[in-house]
Amino acid sequence: MKQPLTLKRYGSVEEVLLDEDLAGLGDAYVNFIYSLAVSQKSRCPTGAKVNNRVLAEAVKRSGLRRLLPHRVDRQARGNAAEALIVFAWLSDLVGFEECVEKLVENEDATEAFAGLLHIILERLGEAE
Repeated sequence: MKQPLTLKRYGSVEEVLLDEDLAGLGDAYVNFIYSLAVSQKSRCPTGAKVNNRVLAEAVKRSGLRRLLPHRVDRQARGNAAEALIVFAWLSDLVGFEECVEKLVENEDATEAFAGLLHIILERLGEAE
């Protein structure tokens, strides 16, 4: 797993998913790419926030849930999605424009994020 210079070293995908600091950065990144996608769709600049329910459900649909501990709540699932998405971007596994495009191409935000997470899992060799 490629380690960006801006991040600490991670020994596994599970460590990435549970890193609260990374999730904090991921929260800002995910809301930014989502805002850009919503803006492109509406053709009007929009600041949007992703609902944690959307991310938690996307974690289940993408197959990411199996990499998390057995008992994690919706907030932890959403944080894991945010951490993984920003990690993938920082690690050059997925590009900024690709993230936005993936969110634009699907009208359903949950499906769009599930698709993005699945792509990241594939590139990490963790897809089912």
